[in-house]
Amino acid sequence: MTEIRDAATVILLRDRRSRPRILMGQRGAAASFMPNKFVFPGGAVDPADHGLPLSGPMPLPCTTRLSEASLIDPGAVMAAAIRELWEETGQILGRPGIWTDPPQGWQGFAASGHLPNVSALQFVFRAVTPPENPRRFDARFFLADATHLATDPDDFSGAEDELACLQWVALDDARQFDLPFITQVVLAELTARIADPAPPALVPFFRNDDEAHLVVRLGGLSPLGA
Repeated sequence: MTEIRDAATVILLRDRRSRPRILMGQRGAAASFMPNKFVFPGGAVDPADHGLPLSGPMPLPCTTRLSEASLIDPGAVMAAAIRELWEETGQILGRPGIWTDPPQGWQGFAASGHLPNVSALQFVFRAVTPPENPRRFDARFFLADATHLATDPDDFSGAEDELACLQWVALDDARQFDLPFITQVVLAELTARIADPAPPALVPFFRNDDEAHLVVRLGGLSPLGA
């Protein structure tokens, strides 16, 4: 049985009140997971993401939803989302702060003089990769407004090479790109609630482990649409 790894993804949103845009990039053709697809920045939670100094507080009810039907450390998942955003785009979602002896994978972020700003994150979606996939993730999707960035949102010079074609995509144009199925579903949810800046009371969860309850909403675990 393929191991399911915890993962975190950031949907970075810009110009919510005019023409909303989201930050996306394209995975490489040789990537073992979702090659050539346009995706949001994200990746697996690492051991180094636990126990970090965070700029908070973590938003409610997000921490409650994160812990529902899950045995995870909410702080580690949020930290992973911010780390992946930084690694893949060069963007720093942080507040000024000094920390000593940062773990492997966080030295560059710490050297910028910022702490991970988990208070900027809203937990909006969760999905488990289908069983037939060679690599499986239990991914938590976070929404963050670009106004919380400590960096120039148009400067991707600090990005690693995992994502190509980094760009701000108009929300109503995003479906013209080659997207994974679950990204299309997330975009539909985001489009439906773009006018509401508050964290969602109920968070969709694509479980992919129980055909009778494939899709539920965290915040009661009721079937989607019930």
